[in-house]
Amino acid sequence: MKRVLTLFCGIFVTTLLLAQESHVDEVSIDTRATFHQETREGVYDSHFQGDYLNLHIKGQLAQNLTFRVRQRLNKKIDESNPFNATDFLWLKWQASPKWSFTAGKQPILIGGYEIDSPPIDVYYYGAFSNRLYQYYAFGATATYSPAPGHEVSVEFCPSPISPGTQDAYSYNLYWNGRIGIWHTTWSYNYVEDELHRKMNWIALGNKFFLGKLVVDVDYINRAAFGQPRFLFSDWTVISKAILTLGRWNLCTKVGYERNDAENVAPDGISYDLVLPAGNDYLYGGAGIEYFPLGNENLRLHAVYFRDNHDRVNNFDVGITWRFNIYKR
Repeated sequence: MKRVLTLFCGIFVTTLLLAQESHVDEVSIDTRATFHQETREGVYDSHFQGDYLNLHIKGQLAQNLTFRVRQRLNKKIDESNPFNATDFLWLKWQASPKWSFTAGKQPILIGGYEIDSPPIDVYYYGAFSNRLYQYYAFGATATYSPAPGHEVSVEFCPSPISPGTQDAYSYNLYWNGRIGIWHTTWSYNYVEDELHRKMNWIALGNKFFLGKLVVDVDYINRAAFGQPRFLFSDWTVISKAILTLGRWNLCTKVGYERNDAENVAPDGISYDLVLPAGNDYLYGGAGIEYFPLGNENLRLHAVYFRDNHDRVNNFDVGITWRFNIYKR
């Protein structure tokens, strides 16, 4: 009886300590709405649209154990995938100053700043980024920090180029680094497609901080082992620049993607199902952003973009705003 009482007291005290350590740090909302206009073959059309409505929750479950949730409140929840509208739902254990482990729904670690950027901050995507089945998936990640500003991660998760309900996976090696004005988000991804074939991706995202000018340069090389050439045969290059002048940002982004016609398997199916063999995709645009409050809480934007496939002139005018419901 004494042992049972001691055990009960120990559990009770531990629960109290954990309860004291558990807390929510932040609950916030961000949203973006747009007045979209376009001309297609000389015919004008326009409409208002809501792009995003996101709920963010960040906090601590116990000492060195943090959590994060990001829920899209305006996204349809699929019956076969009840977490379709959930981007983040993960726990992170900071095991030591250099090692951390993350489990739950999290970003699929693909290098490149177009994919890595929060979707609410991206006005238009290229074909490769736009045609992935998913950017976020349930998985597990181990991260090692060899030096300040550098993180190397290994991730195992469902494949971004296969429906999430399939037994197709992605094995990702990722480096997030900082060397002076040069920041990186690089990855090697060994991914399975919906036909259970294997693809190799090398994604090299580079960001350069040049005073008031910030420049991104992404290169992504995609290859199957059966392709005639492994490098520079199925690839993407993206360049983005933002010049900040007071409360104004002048922005531009251009991308080109190509998959050579010869990159076809013996059965006649393209090795790459995202950008099929024999296709290229050129897209680009420019815009301005204005921050009336002098911070990220309120942003106005106007942006023009076009590509060589749809041949539609797109012009968006919109507003993004963020606010905290609670902050510790």
